[in-house]
Amino acid sequence: MRRISILSLLLVVGCAASNPSASTPVNLDETSVILADPVARGRVLVQARCTACHAVGPAGDSPVAAAPPLRTLGQRYPVANLQEAFAEGISTGHPQMPQFVLEAGQVQDLIAYLESIQIPAAKI
Repeated sequence: MRRISILSLLLVVGCAASNPSASTPVNLDETSVILADPVARGRVLVQARCTACHAVGPAGDSPVAAAPPLRTLGQRYPVANLQEAFAEGISTGHPQMPQFVLEAGQVQDLIAYLESIQIPAAKI
């Protein structure tokens, strides 16, 4: 199971690195760092799945107006509370948001990344 997860991550890294819409491209030389760091793995997931609609970094506007910048999610509710929704298959983020299901480790990585980019309401 661990081998499949690592292979999946490497595939996502390759896709994210070649994705011209990603706001912060992933360098394939960073693969060993990504494998060791949950925040970096979460960033790869976000870049691969969320950049078409959401601003995924610490700055910038979302490409889709109805999709909030991911750095502001913590202003609505604690980001850690999203773990269950992502594990079960979040499908109600915004009307055009596709449903997707993540494995437990991917959910933890996603939450780690989201928590790392949150900004308080006063700084918006």
